[in-house]
Amino acid sequence: MPSVQPGLYAIVDRDACLARGLEPLAVARAFCTVPLSALQLRAKRATDRDRVGLARAVAAVARAAGIPFLVNDRADIARLAGADGVHLGQDDLPPGSVRRWLGPDRMIGLSTHDLGQVGAAAAEPVDYLGFGPVFATSTKERPSPVVGLDGLRAAVARSAHPIVAIGGIRLEDLPAVRAAGARSVALVSALLDGNPAERAARAVRLLLG
Repeated sequence: MPSVQPGLYAIVDRDACLARGLEPLAVARAFCTVPLSALQLRAKRATDRDRVGLARAVAAVARAAGIPFLVNDRADIARLAGADGVHLGQDDLPPGSVRRWLGPDRMIGLSTHDLGQVGAAAAEPVDYLGFGPVFATSTKERPSPVVGLDGLRAAVARSAHPIVAIGGIRLEDLPAVRAAGARSVALVSALLDGNPAERAARAVRLLLG
């Protein structure tokens, strides 16, 4: 079964890109100029037709770079796009059902927001847990309560799966988040506040250097 690797987990948020006048596929290409632990596409406001088209295009970019590519929320879109996996939220399809449908070779991530959810995920057939928001975030319409670095440490200690830290993390926060034990760190807005390729390269240096 695949596993998320240490480093930067870059998220191409279609809506966040468009709000900044950035083309999502171009952002994906910029992110893939550096080694990533994974690349995820989040396109919550797109039509299914547009989501599939964008996912297929991003999948090709990630595949050429040798980077695992996941689709947020939608296992059906992930399968249609030939993605390497899917990242599920607490209200999405159950991981067990998705695992049976996608098979053993696709990566499945699961969002968690408190220690109860982390503990409940121990028996789930997932490859990693997203945990957060570590800090206040503006990329979710209804974000869960902030967990902080202490919450992140507690989740790492309790989790049976690798933890990907997410939520409001800035580049300057990366050393502290890494020190808290996260296997990988997911960034969204922090990679768009400037040149995406340069921001991604700096994040990788801070996480792996």
